[in-house]
Amino acid sequence: MKKLFLTKAAIILLLAAIFTSCKDLELAPEDQFTDLTYWNSPAKAQSMLNTAYSQIYSTDHFFYDEAMSDNAYSRTDASGSNSIATGAYDASLARLKDEWTDHYRGIKSCNLLLSNIDRVPDMDEALKTRMKAEARVLRAFQYFQLMTWFGDVPLFEKDITIEESRSIQRSPRAEVLAFILKELDESVSGLPTNTALSEAERGRITKGAAIALKARVLLYESRWADVVSTCELLINNTNNGSYSLFPSYEGLFLPQNEYNSEVILDVQFVPLTRTWGTFFDLAPISAGARLNAMAPTQELVNSYRMLNGKLPGESGSGYVESNPYNNRDPRLTYTVVYHGYTWKKPNGSTQTIYIKPGSDPNAAKLDEYAPGSSKTATGYYLRKYFDPTHTTSLGSGLNLILIRYADVLLMYAEAKNELAKLDEATWNQTIKALRSRAGFTDAGALNYNSSWSQGDLKEIIRNERRVELAMEGLRIFDIRRWKIAETVLNGWVHGAQFGPANEDGGYIRAGQRSFDKNKHYLWPVPREERSINPNLSQNPGWN
Repeated sequence: MKKLFLTKAAIILLLAAIFTSCKDLELAPEDQFTDLTYWNSPAKAQSMLNTAYSQIYSTDHFFYDEAMSDNAYSRTDASGSNSIATGAYDASLARLKDEWTDHYRGIKSCNLLLSNIDRVPDMDEALKTRMKAEARVLRAFQYFQLMTWFGDVPLFEKDITIEESRSIQRSPRAEVLAFILKELDESVSGLPTNTALSEAERGRITKGAAIALKARVLLYESRWADVVSTCELLINNTNNGSYSLFPSYEGLFLPQNEYNSEVILDVQFVPLTRTWGTFFDLAPISAGARLNAMAPTQELVNSYRMLNGKLPGESGSGYVESNPYNNRDPRLTYTVVYHGYTWKKPNGSTQTIYIKPGSDPNAAKLDEYAPGSSKTATGYYLRKYFDPTHTTSLGSGLNLILIRYADVLLMYAEAKNELAKLDEATWNQTIKALRSRAGFTDAGALNYNSSWSQGDLKEIIRNERRVELAMEGLRIFDIRRWKIAETVLNGWVHGAQFGPANEDGGYIRAGQRSFDKNKHYLWPVPREERSINPNLSQNPGWN
């Protein structure tokens, strides 16, 4: 059973502990918890750590970040996705404030724990060491997110006062990066492996999570040799845990397979107790959604290869435009809902999803594309992460995976190629293994080709990363670190071939994107934060 959630009573006690303070012990009220009296048992410390876990990531950000990339299009401005994608935002955008505030809330929880846990009487030292290590990794993750979006950000290792928060300055990005890497390195020794966790502890930070997070940080810095050596701490190395690809790509995202061999770090949810409901606005309407706010793009669909390993536009691919979803990478079916899709229902039966205008034999025509309607704006819906055990309004207790072993393999392959060291053995260990698990069997899709150049392999690996991790919130970070955003995030966003025949071959023009390479690679520091604290400088191009 999942344990990473707080009861209502625990939340009330934590809020009292966090937001109430006294200068003198004699002034501490006897009828409420304060930071002077809170730290009296290991259970109280664990509750604070649980709070830090609950703050690790926003569900809406996890999904709607895809709409800031070329993988999806949002016709609403959920999580600021449309404003950011179109370039029509400034420092007052609520998403920026939310991002800033959410991460610093998580940092505050970690700092409170780290500053006070030594005050807990009679606490087992091994448990204390482990909890400190978990908090340091969670804090490093929060700083990593802040640094990735904003560059320079205020860095502090202890809880600061309101007065200090109004005068603190942004620390140089290099200093924040060094802190993140130090925290991850120093935390590993105090953490258990995934195989050492009891059932009640599943979901906790492990050695593998700290190492995999470090690999991602290094990947974003293009420190290729360090990425290779860090990934090798998890690949065929059981000293830091045991990880492998889960046999079923489809099953990887189903509730009955949570905590499987591929999961390294995920956001914890609990059916009926701590749930998320984002799919209420993502799934087909006929599957229980109320509307469609975000949908996959044609650009994403085009990135899925044919079963022979060729992209649809390549010579010899066998792609037929009038039957576009036939003989495609099976991961397409497990991720994107397209016209004629066979939808698996919770009771074991199936239904056909009709999206092409005029195709649905049912008069309601719930899923058919219609310009200006509340249905899909691209002619596609989302399948990955749909929970068949959902409650009303598609509420789900399914965990959301932040890092999985497939990502480690992809990071390893990318880094090896950037070092011009990707050979057949590495290919077989990474790309071939991923495609085999996905369901490819054709030699053209699976086998290494010695005639490929380093540039060829770069494009293959980048595309593999896109389809393997599609709709998992990572594409926006990839295109930013590759510095290709000004190429892929400018111009029309397309949908299925249900549009006017005289426009872009009939492919829907869902909306337009705009990305300014001179300013959009860093988000502006939120205006409200700079109003409170004039010492916070602003990123180039923003005011």
